[in-house]
Amino acid sequence: MLQQDRSDRSRKRILDKALSLFSKQGYRGTNIREIAEAAGLSTGNVYHLFPDKESIFRALLERYFTLLAQPDFPFNKALAEGAFPNDLEALGRASRESVRKYKAYVALIYVDVVEFDGKHIRRYYSEMAHRFEAFMAAHPGEAAIKAKLRPGVSPVSAIMLASRFLLHYYAVEYVFGVKNHFGKNSDDVLKEIADMLRHGMLRA
Repeated sequence: MLQQDRSDRSRKRILDKALSLFSKQGYRGTNIREIAEAAGLSTGNVYHLFPDKESIFRALLERYFTLLAQPDFPFNKALAEGAFPNDLEALGRASRESVRKYKAYVALIYVDVVEFDGKHIRRYYSEMAHRFEAFMAAHPGEAAIKAKLRPGVSPVSAIMLASRFLLHYYAVEYVFGVKNHFGKNSDDVLKEIADMLRHGMLRA
């Protein structure tokens, strides 16, 4: 095996094990020795590939941000298939799958907020609107979406609002481990959220 291949495999093991540890124990609660032992490597091997623990944490967030941009990311796939605004329940199910499948990465967002005051994720969120704009440009249909929204409502803002509602709801369920935190079945809550996103919550 070539040295580069060995290094790539070692790097992947380090990141995979660090993801599990950081998401469960937090950043300060995890040390390099634990990461090395979990990866089956020496601490020297870890430091050869990563200069410090924070560089591992940053690499994991960058890996997650890359995943978030992929066409097969469940939320993106649902958007591309026209779930917004036609089938908000389908968008909700895609949100649930996104959080369930990547819950360890989602946990890192909260770790960053608590332990780093959000310094690593600030750039990602500050660029979110531009990413949604680029996504819509790559999947023509903004005019069709706009035609279904109330006059003056931005399609990008509408999608971002829906994504925040839905993804955060399932983050509480899967990352924080609080099931039915609206006091009722999750599927029923999804129907309610979809209904309120469609029609608002106030009397006309």
